[in-house]
Order: sequence, then C-alpha cells, then structure tokens
Amino acid sequence: MTASPVSPQLANIRLHPIKSLDPVHVKESRIGPGGGLEFDRAWALYSADGQWVNGKRTAAIHLIRAAFAPDISSVTLSVPGDSRRIPTKTFAFPSETTAASNWFSGFFEQPITVRYSPEGFPDDNIANGPTIVSSATLQAVCDLFDGMEVDETRQRFRTTLEIDGVPPFWEDQLFGEEERSSVRFRIGEVNFEGSNPCARCPVPPRNPRTGEIIPGFQKRLSDFRRTSIPSWTPEARFDHYYRVATNTRVASTESGKILRVGDSIVLL
Repeated sequence: MTASPVSPQLANIRLHPIKSLDPVHVKESRIGPGGGLEFDRAWALYSADGQWVNGKRTAAIHLIRAAFAPDISSVTLSVPGDSRRIPTKTFAFPSETTAASNWFSGFFEQPITVRYSPEGFPDDNIANGPTIVSSATLQAVCDLFDGMEVDETRQRFRTTLEIDGVPPFWEDQLFGEEERSSVRFRIGEVNFEGSNPCARCPVPPRNPRTGEIIPGFQKRLSDFRRTSIPSWTPEARFDHYYRVATNTRVASTESGKILRVGDSIVLL
C-alpha cells in the first residue's frame, strides 16, 4: 500500500461502560481523569480471587446483553434465551454496583464483585488512552471472513474511536519506529500521543453474541497483516502480526476536553 491524499475525521465513538460487555454509540465524549473516555470500562467484574471476569477468561460473558440509557445513567442486563431464566434487570449507572454484583453472581454461579473507577479499567496501564482504528481497516478485516458484517468486526475488536477518510491501516502512522518514540496528533481539541500497535487477545475470534470461535482466525488475520503492511507502517514494532488498531496516551491536561463525531484528525 502507498500513501494517498486523506481527510481523516472521527466517524464513530463507542464506549464500553462495563468491561467486556456491549458498547454504546455516542456522538461526543469527554476525556476522563485517567486519560481514557469518560464512562469507558468504568465497571469491571472481579471474581473471589481478585481477578477480572472478562472475555479473555470467561467466554460465557458473551451471552450477556447490556443496554444503556442514551445518557448512560442506567444499564439493563439480560441473558436472551437463557434456560435458567436469569431475570432482566435495570441498574443505575455507575452507582448501583452492589445490586449489579448480585445479578452477575447469579449468572456466573459464583461470587462476583462489580467495581467502579472514574479512571476506568484499561487493559494497558501505560498507553491507557482511547484505541483508534479506521473504518477501512475494519472493512478489510471483515472481508477476510465469509458472512461477517463490519459491525460485528467492530464488536470483536472493541476499539473506542473509529476514523474514516483514510485507507486501511492508516492508523499505523500514529506510532513511531521505536518503543520510546511517540507520534503527536490532535482530534478536534484533544491532543494525543500514539504509542504502539494494539496486540489482540483471544476475544476477536469469538462471536461477540455467542462466544463461538472462528477456527484459524488469528492465523488468517496475522498472515493478512504481514502480507499487507503499508509503506508507512513502522514494521519494526511488530514482534508478531496479530495486531490491529493503535494504542494512545492522553496527558492529564486534556481531561475534560470533548471529542465529537466529525472532528478532524491532524498530525502534529
């Protein structure tokens, strides 16, 4: 691939208010106190041993549906088709953690504690800003798998910011040749530092609504990534090719600033 004239802009903002559960699409979002988006991964589920209960550890979590109020003031949890008839319940978000803990404990049949953090619970504690992917990248990945729709691809990769007006893997330009280097850019009024290509986990091969695995998903995606590296990609950052999207860092000075769908993206 070679570079072409682009007009990158923010096309979608997707928050995942409960870690590992369904997203909510918003038109704008504020940078939170931890550098991520406000309300993104604000609740996390913990088992009795103090470990996260998430998609990496527990495929059953994909069976839970989470529907959020437009202002994210409440969440309705349900398990469609569940033979145990787990009740559908609505909880105030993010305050009602104790009642939600009881609901999740009933579903998983073990003690579950729901914890809330205004800073969120990012997977990457160093590059803990929003993750960025392009619409064209998601479409390119979607095209590798028969019958997969692009919205399903979005749900599999769970990035927060999606940009359009660019070719596939344009977001590779947002990290540098070396681990200690960073690429500075701005989306609307928010300043970012690109950090690294995002290593993927066991979640993307699974159907986000059933947990069913696509055999060979990781190899097919890795092979495609390796053979389709654009000229602008710092390939030295790839110790393996099971990587999609770019991780970022956001300075504390940006807290409270707002990202809006339609914002332009400018490399600094």
